[in-house]
Amino acid sequence: MAKKIAVDPLMDKLVSLCKRRGFVFQSSEIYGGLGSCWDYGPLGVELKNNIKRSWWEAMTHRRDDIEGLDAAILMHPQVWITSGHVEGFTDPLVDCKKCKHRFRADQIDGKTCPDCGGELTEPRMFNLMFKTFMGPVEEESAVVYMRPETAQGIYVNFLNVLQPSRQKVPFGIAQIGKAFRNEITPGNFIFRTREFEQMEMQFFVHPSEDQKWFDYWKEQRWNWYLEIGIRPEKLRWHEHEKAELAHYAKAAYDIEYEFSFGWKEIEGIHNRTDFDLSRHTKATGKDLSYFDQERNEKYIPYIIETSAGADRSTLVTLVDAYAEEEVKGENRVVLRLSPKIAPIKAAVFPLVKKDGMPEVADKIYHELKRHFKVFYDDGGAVGRRYRRMDEAGTPYCITVDGQTLQDETVTVRDRDTMEQTRNKIPELVELIGARLKTQAVGAGVK
Repeated sequence: MAKKIAVDPLMDKLVSLCKRRGFVFQSSEIYGGLGSCWDYGPLGVELKNNIKRSWWEAMTHRRDDIEGLDAAILMHPQVWITSGHVEGFTDPLVDCKKCKHRFRADQIDGKTCPDCGGELTEPRMFNLMFKTFMGPVEEESAVVYMRPETAQGIYVNFLNVLQPSRQKVPFGIAQIGKAFRNEITPGNFIFRTREFEQMEMQFFVHPSEDQKWFDYWKEQRWNWYLEIGIRPEKLRWHEHEKAELAHYAKAAYDIEYEFSFGWKEIEGIHNRTDFDLSRHTKATGKDLSYFDQERNEKYIPYIIETSAGADRSTLVTLVDAYAEEEVKGENRVVLRLSPKIAPIKAAVFPLVKKDGMPEVADKIYHELKRHFKVFYDDGGAVGRRYRRMDEAGTPYCITVDGQTLQDETVTVRDRDTMEQTRNKIPELVELIGARLKTQAVGAGVK
């Protein structure tokens, strides 16, 4: 008997909201879509960029010991042989002989198809890297790979960054960039996709200090999720047992989030030892060691890696922020995003499209627009406009009404409490700016 495929109501609602409000769309939708590829719409690209900006500020701008990098997606193919990806970046693949569906063998129970109950083939190893060709001739010598991770671009640029930046160990190199993996079983919306964006930092340390820095970066990365508004009770640590550890890792911990489809990894913190720099040194003959003047010692640094995904982080913020509640007999859907990462910081409405209200509202909108991402909306009843902004995650709505024309005050509505206050128009920039800096939406309001 065929196994019934589980339906995830929350994810279905979230996917619908993301399409409706312009967060995320199916890629190439008018052609029927392309498996596990997604496009970010106007609100989605703002949200994702805000998350990346928050990560970049936390990892580089606020620190003196981390430099930025933007390495090329295409690299010399020998890089991936040296790193072990050509030989070992594989998953076990099985096919159903009946319905032809494919699965990762290590993610199913038993020897029958989880979709139809049919017989499965024997497992075979499947390399996850996308291949392409450089130049006009498609031959073996022209093969290059779409990078499956951004980390190798950091390792091969270790000396290129170290020397001009005049950094000293311990120091780090951070990068945000696209990566590609030909996943056998992608899914759960933007959680696991074939094209994705990584936010990675490699921190180079003396081998004797690896545990100290490993513990330090565990704490730093946990705190960043709290900073962008994620509820702490939805997060937990998963320690990799010896059998789970990657071949390069001395220790590894994952930060997991409790999705509706289970606890899943959203970031990994790894002690990669000197594996990567040693391998590239041996393969190229280039000395990637470091001379520590203070210690009067030459060594190959150990690497503490923090590896997060911009897409998974975006999904976490959307899932964590999504809420439904009844207000005056009606269902309200709201995204309680932290104002720090909300795609729109404030919306401006004229109560009605007459009596000079649109002109005043337009003036306020353009003044706020110089400082924040804001939205102007004069369509429909003001209650419906509030609901649209609730679904977009907009923290504040500013309404111009009859009283505005008398005393130059407007109503400012808070998304989470729905409370309204009257404030002077000249004070709005300072008011909104102060709230965005101080208000961290998190466990207390969800």
